[in-house]
Amino acid sequence: MIKSAGAIRTGKKFSKPAMSRVVNGDVELAEAPTAPKKVRLDHLLAEQYPKYNRSTLQKFIKQGFVTVDGEVAMKPNQSVLPSAKIVLNLPENDRELPQIPVIYEDDNVLVLNKPAGLLSMAKGEYCPEPTLEDYGLLVHRLDRDTSGIVILAKNPETQKMLRRQFQDRKAHKTYYAIVEGHPKESEALIDLPIERNFKRPNTFLVTPNGKASQTHYKVMKQNDKYSLLELKPTTGRTHQLRVHLQYLGTPILGDRVYGSESDRLYLHAHSLEITIPKGERRTFTAPVPPEFDDVLR
Repeated sequence: MIKSAGAIRTGKKFSKPAMSRVVNGDVELAEAPTAPKKVRLDHLLAEQYPKYNRSTLQKFIKQGFVTVDGEVAMKPNQSVLPSAKIVLNLPENDRELPQIPVIYEDDNVLVLNKPAGLLSMAKGEYCPEPTLEDYGLLVHRLDRDTSGIVILAKNPETQKMLRRQFQDRKAHKTYYAIVEGHPKESEALIDLPIERNFKRPNTFLVTPNGKASQTHYKVMKQNDKYSLLELKPTTGRTHQLRVHLQYLGTPILGDRVYGSESDRLYLHAHSLEITIPKGERRTFTAPVPPEFDDVLR
């Protein structure tokens, strides 16, 4: 039986009109919402605290100074939501500056007898401990574990004047050091080039391609184990005295980097000859610490 043309169906009817409109292209389905992407904690912290570089912020995280939604975070690469509440809680810097023996002071300079253990300058952008920079403008540096004479400037003009003398080798320093063992010669000039040790970037070593470095030494006193040396460097390379003496096989007593540990590094900046403002040439000295005598008895 043939049905009439009017009875022929032209398309299927949908029971759900809304879906019909979607199929026909009249209405678009809304995309399902996507979860916000997480980001590294140190990256987000750098955006919120741009005054610090990322390396410093990573240290803050590892030291427990950062909280995420009230919980202490310890990993810089921790993934967090951008909406997380991140707070940097640095301890209040209410430190008291230690009293340091003053060797000389006027309107332009301050000469101190630096104790072993005091930093010359801050490491990084946040330093919770005192440094020589808290007392004046830095002209030259001594390693943290080295004691003795250091000169600071009280104004930028004096700082520039004094620094130029160090650069031009017109400032003369004398050190005393107790070394392990006995040098082969009682007096000699160590003329050995030094460069950074790229395998251990915080250290230096003697190499043919290094920068010229000279140290004059003289044996002042000895016992069966140690020698007291007077050291006069004519160049000012980083770790110069320590590297030179290690190379000779007589490392400085207490040198944790180039020798062996002790109660302290037995290196003392005994004197500094320099011209201070108004053209006055002066030599400042700091007495050798009593523990040096104790070792040599």
